[in-house]
Amino acid sequence: MARKQRIGVVQSDRMDKTVVVMVERTVTHPLYKKIVRRRKKYQAHDEANDCSIGDKVVIEECRPISKNKHWRVMQIIERREVADVQPRDIVAPPIEVPDLEDSIAAETDHSPGDPAGGNAESLINADSDQNENEGVGVDLDDQNDTVADGNVVNSQEEVN
Repeated sequence: MARKQRIGVVQSDRMDKTVVVMVERTVTHPLYKKIVRRRKKYQAHDEANDCSIGDKVVIEECRPISKNKHWRVMQIIERREVADVQPRDIVAPPIEVPDLEDSIAAETDHSPGDPAGGNAESLINADSDQNENEGVGVDLDDQNDTVADGNVVNSQEEVN
C-alpha cells in the first residue's frame, strides 16, 4: 500500500531535525455545501535540517519516530524568498520641526504697529496688556459694590 503524502508550508524550524508543517485542504460542508478550508499541523522529520520557515515541502507518512512525529520531509518544492534588506536596516529621514517664532510670524501678516501682530514679541505684549486691564471697567450689579484700586469691594465693608 502506498504511503500518504501531503504538501504544506513550514511553520517552525526551531527544533533539531524536526519541522512543523501546516497542511491546508478544502472540504465541502455536509449541511451548507460551502467550501471550507481545514488546516492541520504535522511534525515532520528533517534529517539534514535543510528546511526553513516559509518553505513549501512534501511530507510522507512513516513509522513513528517520536511521540508526535510520524512524517518525514521528502523534498523541498519551493524555498521562501528572503529580502536583501531587512526592515530593521531601513532608516527613516529625520523630521525637521520649524521654529515656533518663525511659524507665528509667517501666519500673522500684520503691520508692526498693529496690536494684533507683526512679530511674536508684539503678540505676547498685546496679551499681557489685555490681562492687566481686566477688571477695571467692571459693571457693578449691586448698588452697594464700589471699585477701589481696580478691585470690586462691598461698600458695607470697610475699605482699607
